[in-house]
Amino acid sequence: MGTLYYGDSGTPIGIEDRVLAHLKVAIITKLRRGESFTLSWQHADGQPRGRSTLWVHQSVPLRFVFDEPETPELSRQWIEELMRSANSTGGVQLVPEHLDTGTIPTADEQPVQVGVDVQEIERDR
Repeated sequence: MGTLYYGDSGTPIGIEDRVLAHLKVAIITKLRRGESFTLSWQHADGQPRGRSTLWVHQSVPLRFVFDEPETPELSRQWIEELMRSANSTGGVQLVPEHLDTGTIPTADEQPVQVGVDVQEIERDR
């Protein structure tokens, strides 16, 4: 389980390493082009009920932290799907049926949990 740190919110966002690796490529590509977009997800079990959305902009500090030292094999198709969704009015949506329910231990607080079940995405294609 990796972690996305966005801005100075102090709330780390836990995202499965493989998902985070794909999301990183899409986010960095968009930001290099000077394009902002939203990233949304529904909160996982064990988190406060609801949903969150980030406005991803190049002026906001962003850090990707991966648990695994090796980069996973990336799917060009999945990255393209993320890029297309980032261009839509709804932005990138990580939907609840793909959320991880695990937690990342932190010193101060529980992070928001976000993850996508890669096998389920592959099956839906």
